[in-house]
Amino acid sequence: MFNLHLNQKSLIMKRLPELLIVTFVTFLLTISGLSGQERPVAPAARPQMRMPARIVSPEILPDNKVTFRLYARNATTVAVSGEWQSGFGATEAMVKNDTGLFTLTVGPLKPELYGYSFIVDGVSTIDPNNVQVRRDGNRYQSFFIIPGPESDLYFHKHNVPHGMVSKVWYHSSVLGIDRRMYVYTPAGYESGKEKYPVFYLLHGAGGDEDAWTNMGRAAQIMDNLIAQGKAKPIIVVMTNGNANQAGAQNEVPPVPSQDMQSIEAYQRFAGKFEEHLVKDVVPYIEKNYRVLTGKNNRAIAGLSMGGAHTQTITFDNPDMFGYIGVFSMGLMNLRQREQDVAQLEKERLAKLEALKKSGYKLYWIGCGKDDFLYQSVVNLRNFYDKNNFEYVYRETPGGHTWANWRIYLSEFAPLLFK
Repeated sequence: MFNLHLNQKSLIMKRLPELLIVTFVTFLLTISGLSGQERPVAPAARPQMRMPARIVSPEILPDNKVTFRLYARNATTVAVSGEWQSGFGATEAMVKNDTGLFTLTVGPLKPELYGYSFIVDGVSTIDPNNVQVRRDGNRYQSFFIIPGPESDLYFHKHNVPHGMVSKVWYHSSVLGIDRRMYVYTPAGYESGKEKYPVFYLLHGAGGDEDAWTNMGRAAQIMDNLIAQGKAKPIIVVMTNGNANQAGAQNEVPPVPSQDMQSIEAYQRFAGKFEEHLVKDVVPYIEKNYRVLTGKNNRAIAGLSMGGAHTQTITFDNPDMFGYIGVFSMGLMNLRQREQDVAQLEKERLAKLEALKKSGYKLYWIGCGKDDFLYQSVVNLRNFYDKNNFEYVYRETPGGHTWANWRIYLSEFAPLLFK
């Protein structure tokens, strides 16, 4: 017994440090309210942030087919409405999978710039996965470009010199308001001393001063044409053709009390834009920019409504522009009584004769075969042919669209000031 006691005491002394540590830890757990069966619970792992899977839309495939995608789990129907489709309001339905992803593949498409929208349960919207968005008046669309020789001028290229597009405010004494226009100056203008000829480029109804750069790719077209040696370096002036507006509706507040919602208001502004371009815009440009002056250093062209503006300006000022372009606009007759029509014909003939004698360098007309204004262009050409007025005519497939007007700019600009 005695020997056993001594052995136990010896064992306890050897393990005393260990026993003290265990006792101390047990004490700490006890005063913390934790029993031997209760262990501290590790904090829950923080859930990891997961980015949603990237949806590519549109995806241009190697064979020029295009796939559209839209995740809309709660939508019943989704369709695509695009400029490659034939017929007004045409759409193509997208197919929904079990995750809520709608898809559609179209084409192959010809090289061109195409606008499109999604129709989600009857509501038109842009493609939320496509950062390329354009605006035409109060209408927004997504767009993409199919690469190829026909669309090569529309791309912003990193290996060519780039001009500058400035948003310029000026005062119109004719309209009595400050207005805004876009001015393209070619690469080298800011650092040089050279003087340049000027091209006044007008938009159509529903557009504004932003139309030719946004929808028409005017800056890219001019940069690329100049870099390729196909067009001379020139200044391009893009005005707002709506006499009742100070500037683009998405940036510039409307002018109070000036609207076009009545016949009286329309008549009040009729002809005012044309007058203000001659009396306000051209003098402003020639005072504030390094430009060559005189008829042979000025060009003017416009599409649709801008084509009508171009006709009015050049008929009323035959010695002002040496290069004239009319895109998708012909001879319009808004007068009803026979005596008014006869008087209009007499006035037109007198103005045409004055333009003939002015010594203009180029009169260029372009129109699509399916344009709803095609017959008006036929009327214009018949009037010019009957009176031996020389012009160049360009007819293209398609209708009243920017696809044609970009082509016309691409072909008209290289002919200027040569």
